[in-house]
Amino acid sequence: MSDSSTMQLAMGDETTRELTRIWQELLGLDTVTTDQNYFDLGGDSSLAVHLFARIEKRFHIKLPLATLFEAPTIEELARVVREHEAEPQGTEDNASAGGWSPLVAIQKQGTRPIFFCMHGAGGNVLIYRELAQYLGADQPFYGLQAQGLDGGRAPLGTIEEMATLYVKEIRRVQTHGPYLIGGYCMGGTLAYEVARQLRESGEEISLLALFDTMDWSNVKLPGFWTRVYHEIERMYFHAANFFRLDGAGKKKFFEEKLEALRNRLPVWKGMLAARFSNGDGATNSHARVLGDIWRANDRACIVYVPQPFAGVVTDFRPMKQYRMFDLPNVKWERLAQGGEQVVNLPVYPAGMLVEPFVRHLATALRSRIDSVIAAGQPAH
Repeated sequence: MSDSSTMQLAMGDETTRELTRIWQELLGLDTVTTDQNYFDLGGDSSLAVHLFARIEKRFHIKLPLATLFEAPTIEELARVVREHEAEPQGTEDNASAGGWSPLVAIQKQGTRPIFFCMHGAGGNVLIYRELAQYLGADQPFYGLQAQGLDGGRAPLGTIEEMATLYVKEIRRVQTHGPYLIGGYCMGGTLAYEVARQLRESGEEISLLALFDTMDWSNVKLPGFWTRVYHEIERMYFHAANFFRLDGAGKKKFFEEKLEALRNRLPVWKGMLAARFSNGDGATNSHARVLGDIWRANDRACIVYVPQPFAGVVTDFRPMKQYRMFDLPNVKWERLAQGGEQVVNLPVYPAGMLVEPFVRHLATALRSRIDSVIAAGQPAH
């Protein structure tokens, strides 16, 4: 630890000391300086769930996981905690009194047009960290996270409501189009509706990028044997992605999949807690927030029926698709009045955002953004 950091910690307030202790315990490190980046220290999104549960227990505040993009160091996170502690408590409206917003600046710098990316079913946008990095330091990248992640408000119940909120937030940063909009899986569904609402208000959409996203309204609810077959396909695709890699790639892929599993555990725990538990501990509280958001997002996708979009849909697909999704009526050509452009990536399902395959998506997405910038006009 540097002399300046040691002095800073010695003179620091109780918030800084407590956060340092929590980081050391969770990251398994003997020393952590107040200016070190959480992700550089080996932190990931699954560990972040435990981090913010500990913060909730110690400081009695709920913070969304994406706070780590804005405050990735102890020094910055301590400032956020102090600001929230100073806010008046007791009303739902105070959840955003300190300026909490669905909009998350994952990568602020760059002179290129901003790419706005919608959250998936889990509600947070940490899943896009690697994609934003590989797009380059000159590409501004903003995520839209689900309302309710801070525990202050209930999740929104429909895709249309979410999109209306996200359009408002997007316009705070970029008043007028043309816009670059995208998202993965459910995030693509949200991106579609956001782009549709913007287009209906007279704005231009230069890119609507859907990453492995279906028109869920035309996906039939599977029966027992279809679900069994789907799970067999899932295992096959995981294995197929794994065996496409070399030794170092296999290790990284396995670590990413293990992290994804750890990310799901708090959600499942929260869903069970909501049904069976009367406990009100911090970990249960944070897990229940995640579970409620996942459940609300799933319901919203099921009932959403997309209306036609007056523009082009760029559909980023894996090289092979689940059988229940590999049908013409779950794609976007009938809804995209400007046509559908398909970009096939050398990856099987469930691997598009995972290292090292996320680099393929980043390369293809940047190429598409380059094309619309060079064209100098919206793709519609």
